[in-house]
Amino acid sequence: MKKQMGLLFTHLSLICVVAFAQPGTAPKQPNPEERIKMVSDKMEKELKLTAAQKEKMSAAFKDFFAAIEKERAKEGNAKNPPPPPPPPPVKKETMEKLSSARDAKIKTVLSESQYKQYVELEKSMRPPRPDGPPKDKKN
Repeated sequence: MKKQMGLLFTHLSLICVVAFAQPGTAPKQPNPEERIKMVSDKMEKELKLTAAQKEKMSAAFKDFFAAIEKERAKEGNAKNPPPPPPPPPVKKETMEKLSSARDAKIKTVLSESQYKQYVELEKSMRPPRPDGPPKDKKN
């Protein structure tokens, strides 16, 4: 009887482990409005923005995220869209052009010290690279 109970317990434990080991759904990618709110809140808190600065920063990020979505739509294939969690990458040149346009708008809004804080904060908010940090090239 003890042997049967031990076997039953082992089987039930194994079933529970297997059932909980199944992967769940992937996290949902935030939409542009959610990203704007998240960035605006963080910038307002860290940079101590005025209401006017916050409004102009939100507008700059709204334009930026809209342009990114447009580029991703161009890059993605309509028949075989990529999975939601990692969106299709945007070309580096395009991303740099959009980022510098956004930063130019933001620079007109912030004071010089706030802009320096913004640059550091913006670097910390970038998503991690899929292949790890860039490697130093030695010539």
